[in-house]
Amino acid sequence: MNEAEEKFGQVYFTILGAVALAFGAAELIASAGGGFTWGILDSSGATDPLFLPWRAIILLSVGFFYLSSVKDFAEVHQLAKAVMASIMIWIVAGMAIWTRIASSIPGEETWFNSLEGFLASYAPPYCPEMFLLPFSLVIVYYIMKEKEGEK
Repeated sequence: MNEAEEKFGQVYFTILGAVALAFGAAELIASAGGGFTWGILDSSGATDPLFLPWRAIILLSVGFFYLSSVKDFAEVHQLAKAVMASIMIWIVAGMAIWTRIASSIPGEETWFNSLEGFLASYAPPYCPEMFLLPFSLVIVYYIMKEKEGEK
């Protein structure tokens, strides 16, 4: 990994860590206050209110892991922290996506949902993890660069 890639990774994961930390703090506040929905962001815990505080703790941990990984980012142990944070996002976002898929199939009065009802269940608002998911995939590039460096 060259110096420019390392610097970009430091800046990128600092910003991503700060956003994850902010989302975690917002969800922690939302879990204490009954949740909120703001635009396309949903921290209401409507699908599973008991999991909202855990999501908040996970997002706070993700933010701390990203922020602690940016110093000497090219070092393998620091990169491992960023990979661990990304995997945590993938697990929680995967659970949110699975919840949407599983709840979109059954209908309210029939066994299967209508096409309109099925498609409407994928409309916003979305939980913060789903917003962080595409941005966390950048770590795959750094994993590949580290793998190339081993050869």
